[in-house]
Amino acid sequence: MLDEFLLHLFYQGNCIEAYKLFGAHVEKDGVRFTVYAPHALSVQVVGDFNAWGENKIYLDKIKDDIFSLFVPGLEAGHLYKYRIETQHGTHVDKSDPYAFFSELRPNTASRLYDLDGFKWDDQEWMEKRTACYHDVLNIYEVQAGSWKMKKEFTDEEDGEYYTYDELIDMIIPYVKERGFSHIEFMPLNEFPFDGSWGYQATGYMSATSRYGTPHQLMALINACHKADLGVILDFVPTHFVKDAHGLACFDGGYVYEYPQDELRETEWGSCYFDVGRNEVRSFLMSAVHIWIDYYHIDGIRFDAVSHLIYWKGQEDRGVNDGGIEFTKKMNHQLKRRYPDVMLIAEDSSSFPQVTHSIEHGGLGFDYKWDLGWMNDTLAYFKKDPVMRQSQDIHYKLTFSMMYFYRENYILPFSHDEVVHSKGTILDKIWGNHDQKIAQCRSLYMYMMTHPGKKLNFMGNEFAEYKEWDEKKAIGWSILEYGHHKDFFDYLTRLNHLVKSTPALYECDFEFNGFEWLVADDNLQSIYAYTRYDRVGNAVVTILNFIGNKHQGYRIPVSHPGKYELIMSTQDHRETFVCETIEGQTLNKAQYLSVDIDPFESLMLVYKREG
Repeated sequence: MLDEFLLHLFYQGNCIEAYKLFGAHVEKDGVRFTVYAPHALSVQVVGDFNAWGENKIYLDKIKDDIFSLFVPGLEAGHLYKYRIETQHGTHVDKSDPYAFFSELRPNTASRLYDLDGFKWDDQEWMEKRTACYHDVLNIYEVQAGSWKMKKEFTDEEDGEYYTYDELIDMIIPYVKERGFSHIEFMPLNEFPFDGSWGYQATGYMSATSRYGTPHQLMALINACHKADLGVILDFVPTHFVKDAHGLACFDGGYVYEYPQDELRETEWGSCYFDVGRNEVRSFLMSAVHIWIDYYHIDGIRFDAVSHLIYWKGQEDRGVNDGGIEFTKKMNHQLKRRYPDVMLIAEDSSSFPQVTHSIEHGGLGFDYKWDLGWMNDTLAYFKKDPVMRQSQDIHYKLTFSMMYFYRENYILPFSHDEVVHSKGTILDKIWGNHDQKIAQCRSLYMYMMTHPGKKLNFMGNEFAEYKEWDEKKAIGWSILEYGHHKDFFDYLTRLNHLVKSTPALYECDFEFNGFEWLVADDNLQSIYAYTRYDRVGNAVVTILNFIGNKHQGYRIPVSHPGKYELIMSTQDHRETFVCETIEGQTLNKAQYLSVDIDPFESLMLVYKREG
């Protein structure tokens, strides 16, 4: 019997546990199959246990739109699909929308799996977990298959991935040593085409079999938590692939997608979810919730949120009221149960209040990617330093603070910036190799001291030159070259310094946590600002984005006293302490006199008396 309360919530569009109603559930003496198929005339389950339908097993129609049957004698491991008779009298074989596990691609069957039984021992992490508003959030974005590979893909042969289990002893100590606080995995749901990176999914509740089993993935997440690392997962709530075995025309009708031709097709050749339908809302909310519930995921990054907000992601097409209502409903349900799980919007639109509470008219996300900051910053660094002296270019790096407190932002240098002939982060910077490396160091000091949480894609940490390709591992061999190894060590020190300095993360979203000191010196391409923690400790950052040396440059500061250098972008710079000098500079009564080398940036900590 189906749980009538959950079923009521499902039809209302309020169910976040629909996977308890539908799917294939392994029980003591067999398996119960249940599928939502409102247009089907009949449904069979076919699999390796009945010669793929030679011995027919029809599900009972227990409601007008639901088919279910308990099949005795089955256990975990069997492969299956649903054979659906459409209203046109044709038959289609479909994988289970609520499957917990799937066959390894290129095969497309669902696989019976019991998610229960994994023994978690991450209680200490779960009890102290927060949404990181006032904590460090420095994310290492990873594509699990191409971080490292046993064998790379060629035109003739498939490659070979490391498993979830094998990654435990490889990626966790690496990320810890590098000073990151969280790993963000690009989608780990099941998907047919490697080149989609998981963003065109078929199995929304199924951990991809490319890297092992669901319990092996749970073991990886458990190990991350025991190592004090959070785990964030990418999720696509907007669209799905049109592959024949998937959700498209699931039962011969439009179950998951819009029925209207002009609304259904996406720019990626996939189908938009009809997020105005209650049953689709329950499916998507449940697909998010299962990762939090069963896999202990600490954050969900929602892809292409602008396509939930606007029809086809285009503001001129108008607001998608159904998408807005669904987003608010989903975020309300999730935050009510899991206030410590981060909900992150990858949203390229200017729609307001994305990270404001639903009660105050917002969409209810915790964070939004600041794609404007990313675009402005990279556009600035592409310019010849002579061009940076123009006011229009100079203000690309001050503009972010004019809007920053409208949302809770994450500053991302993600996978999207290092593929499809866009060049890597280092590629985008003006100059010869030495100049690029020097500026890249200053770029990262700017990023890590700017208000907001941080995200970097794998390979950024050693100033990668090779564009990311999912068929190959990132370019580890570049660490054999001195400049890249030195940059690698520098960014590691910078990450650890941020982690140990509350002024650089504690008040990311509070007005009194940031103060401009030098914002308008475009002719010298100098910027300076102070970051504060909640008890008034201060860190001053001085950025030089031009190839000139500045002798005795005056930095106005708010507090008289001593300031100690805690980091320079130049490894040879010795630590020093400088004391303020009385004298009106800009709007301050005292200043620091600092020598700054070409493309050098500095961080100084204010030494409070007592």
